[in-house]
Amino acid sequence: MIADQKVVSLNYTVKDAEGELIDSSENAKPLVYLHGQHNIIPGLETALVGKAPGDEFDVTVEPENGYGEYNADILQVVPREAFKGVEEIEKGMVFSAESPNGPVQLRVANIEGDDITVDPNHPLAGKTLTFSGSVIDVREATEEELAHGHVHGEGGHQH
Repeated sequence: MIADQKVVSLNYTVKDAEGELIDSSENAKPLVYLHGQHNIIPGLETALVGKAPGDEFDVTVEPENGYGEYNADILQVVPREAFKGVEEIEKGMVFSAESPNGPVQLRVANIEGDDITVDPNHPLAGKTLTFSGSVIDVREATEEELAHGHVHGEGGHQH
C-alpha cells in the first residue's frame, strides 16, 4: 500500500476545472515517485495514501494543495536589456533566471515597448486540478533512493 518512503508508479491524467487536458501518462511512461518526499503536489500525495496496485483514483485538488494560489503581486517589469542575447521576445516565452532561492522560471506576461512583464508563478498556480488514474506498482525504496529523496532507475532520476 502507498505510504511514506514507498516508490509508487501511477498512470494518470490531469485536467483543469474546465475539463481541458493538462497532462497524461497515456502513451508515455508512468509517473514514478518516492512518496512522502514532496515529489508530487500535496493534495494528490495525501489522496493516494493507502491505495494499492490496481486501485483507481479520481482526486480534485484545490490550488492551496496544488501549485498554490496565483499571486499577481510577484509579477515584475524588467527592461528589455535584461534579456541579453535574445533577439525577439514574445508573450508566453519562458526563461530561467537565478533568484536568491535558486533557479526560477519566468513567463513573459506582457510587453510594452522596452518594458517586459515577467510572471514567476507556476503555470498551474490558481488552478483547481482533477487527477484520475490507477496505481500500477508500490515497492520498497532502496537505501540510495531514501538518502537522495527521489527514485532512481527506470522511470526515476538518473545520475
